[in-house]
Amino acid sequence: MSFEPVLLGESVTRKYFGTDGIRGRVGEFPITPEFVLKLGWAVGRVLARGDGGKVVIGKDTRISGYMFESALEAGLSAAGVDILLLGPMPTPAIAYLTRTLHADAGIVISASHNPFEDNGIKFFSGDGTKLPDEVELAIEAELDKPMEMAPAATLGKARRVVDAAGRYIEFCKSAFPNALDLKGLKMVVDCANGATYHVAPDVFRELGAKVVTLGDEPDGLNINVNCGSTHPHALQEAVLVQGADLGIAFDGDGDRVVMVDRNGELVDGDELLYIIAAARHRQEGVPGVVGTLMTNLGMQHALERVGIDFVRANVGDRYVMEMLRQNGWSLGGEGSGHLICLNCTTTGDGIIAALQVLRAMVELDKALHELKSGMTKYPQTLINVRLARGKNVMEMPALVEAVGKAETQLGERGRVLLRPSGTEPLIRVMVEGEDVAQVARIAAELADVVRQLTGGEAEQAGPSTKEGVPH
Repeated sequence: MSFEPVLLGESVTRKYFGTDGIRGRVGEFPITPEFVLKLGWAVGRVLARGDGGKVVIGKDTRISGYMFESALEAGLSAAGVDILLLGPMPTPAIAYLTRTLHADAGIVISASHNPFEDNGIKFFSGDGTKLPDEVELAIEAELDKPMEMAPAATLGKARRVVDAAGRYIEFCKSAFPNALDLKGLKMVVDCANGATYHVAPDVFRELGAKVVTLGDEPDGLNINVNCGSTHPHALQEAVLVQGADLGIAFDGDGDRVVMVDRNGELVDGDELLYIIAAARHRQEGVPGVVGTLMTNLGMQHALERVGIDFVRANVGDRYVMEMLRQNGWSLGGEGSGHLICLNCTTTGDGIIAALQVLRAMVELDKALHELKSGMTKYPQTLINVRLARGKNVMEMPALVEAVGKAETQLGERGRVLLRPSGTEPLIRVMVEGEDVAQVARIAAELADVVRQLTGGEAEQAGPSTKEGVPH
C-alpha cells in the first residue's frame, strides 16, 4: 500500500508548466493567443541565445490549432528563430522529426485525449525527449520579461515540411522487422478523428494488413468524440461486425493506444505492455518493466512469473520515463495505453507500441486474445472523496488503522492505494484484489472513513469489474 506518490528528482515549482506542458480551456488563461504568442517568443529566446535557431511545430486536429500555430510562429520569429511547420501530426511524430530534422526543439499543439474545447502546448528537446526542468524554468523566467523583437534582419523564417507524414510512416515501418509482414490480418483502426488519421492506416496497409478505418474524418470539432482509445465501444462493435482479427484505437494526439481482440474484448495498456514484454523476453531477455501506482496487480504477477522485474513510478509518463532511465530499462507504460518502447523511439508512441504487439502475434502465430491470456487482471475499485480544501488526512491515526485492517484482509493477493490528487481537493481510494465483492466492500469502507474524517463526499470513479479502473 502506498500513501504518497513516488516522486523522482527534485520538486520544482512551476508557474505555468504542468507535468506535460501547458494545458487548459481555449480562451481561458493561459490558453489564449496573447499568452501563446509570448510563449513562442520566450521559447525562442531561451533556445536561440542570440544565435538564431530552428524549431518544429506540429498539432493535432482541433480547430484552435490553427490559431495557436500562427501565434507560436509569430512569437518564435520575433525571437529570431526559424520555424518548420509540420501540420497535423501525432505527438510522437513531432518528437521523431525534431530529432531527424536537427531542430533545437519541437512544439506540439494538442490536448491529447481531451475534448476540442481544450488545447495545450508541450515541448520536446532536440533529441526528441521532454524538456528538462531547467529549460522549462528558463522559459518561465523569460515569460515574466517584456517582449522585445529581434532586429528586422534577424527575424525567423517559416517553411512547411511537405513530406512530414511520409517520413514518419517510414520510421514507424522501420520498427517492424523486414522479414515479417501483416498479410492475412484484418484490422479496424480508430484514429479518434485526431492526428493519426492520415498516418496510422497507411502504416498498417503498407505492411500488408487489410484495414478498415474509423474516426478518420476530423472536422476540428469531433476529436475524441465517442471514438478513439477513451471511447472504444464503437471499435469493439466494428471488430465484431467486420469479422476482423483485431482493432486498434489511438487517442487524439496518437501517443496512447488500446486494442480489441477478435471477440470484441478490450485489451488495455497494462495487457499490451505485458504482451510486448513477455514476447521480447523470449527472444532477448527483458530485465524489467516500469508501470505506475495504478498498474494492475495482475500485470505485476504475470511479469514476475516469466522472470521480469517490475517497479512502479508515480502516475504520468514523465515519471515512467525517469524511472526507465534510472534503471537502464526500455519498456514502461500506463493502463491508459501510454506505452514507452525506448529501444524503438524516444517517447510514448501509439503506433510503435501497436506494431510491437502485432510483431508478437506474427512471430508467435497467436491471436491477440491468446497472448493476453497469460495475464489475469485483478478487479479494481476506485472512489474519489472530495475534501474541504486544506484537509490533510493521510497520516490521521483512524485512517492508518483502517488501511492496515484492509491490507490484512487482502493479504498478498491485493493492495490498497490512497493517493491525493495533484490538481483537485480529492483523495483517490483504490482497492485491488482477487474477489470483486471484497474489493468493492473494502473500497467503500475506506472511502467512508476518509469522508467522516474530512466531511467530504464520495464519488464513484471506477466500478469493480474485470476490466479494472477506467482511464
